[in-house]
Amino acid sequence: MLAGGAEAGEPRRAIPFEAVFNFRDLGGYVADGDRRVRWRTLFRADGLHRLTEVETERVRQLGIATVIDLRTPEELAERGRFPAADQVAYHHLPVFDVVPDWSTFPGVDSPDFLSERYLEMLDSGGEAVGTVLRLLAEPSTVPAVFHCAAGKDRTGIVASIVLGLLGVDRETIAADYALSHEAMERMEAWIATVNPDFAAAAAGRPAAIMQARPETMRRFLAEIDSRYGGLRALAARLGVDADIVERLRENLLV
Repeated sequence: MLAGGAEAGEPRRAIPFEAVFNFRDLGGYVADGDRRVRWRTLFRADGLHRLTEVETERVRQLGIATVIDLRTPEELAERGRFPAADQVAYHHLPVFDVVPDWSTFPGVDSPDFLSERYLEMLDSGGEAVGTVLRLLAEPSTVPAVFHCAAGKDRTGIVASIVLGLLGVDRETIAADYALSHEAMERMEAWIATVNPDFAAAAAGRPAAIMQARPETMRRFLAEIDSRYGGLRALAARLGVDADIVERLRENLLV
């Protein structure tokens, strides 16, 4: 099964909304032990604050019990949170405190640029990532959605670690990450329409920052292997022991 598709009779992976462009179900992916990630149990997304009232109700109809917000305190204060946050368990777990201006970093066009930034996010946001993993190991937490602003970078890090711990193979994880590329194109087209001044100001930004190429995720996961000894060893460093990983797997696999 391709990352963007679903087999006959399975739910649709991408869930479309007017101004939320990267809301996706992580279900259906094949894991080890002939198991699969449960459908309609774990979702990844971009800025949920942009949901309309009708769309918010559509999200609630998915049975969402928990919203995990990975954005900075400034993003939260400026843009707001999931419109029905008082009706779910809402967790604000920033991966970093201030959004960096990546366009000022050297080597933006290097194939390793984004993967290196993701490793830095793990350094700064490891505590938040560990908390996410512990939350997702609890049956009462799911169905859950975790999100950031674009649903690509911070969200992509969490998705890759969760899927990897579930036993999903690396190529599938990289393909799931790459699904964000088209979503970024839709988001940029929308911004150009609703906020042309912002779009014009961002026009000089290096294209690599908005890309979601599978090789970026491959390099990121390979560096986790090299630096930490694999995803389970990384999880242990984040305070997520083997028992919690097994609970995570029981909670999210079928």
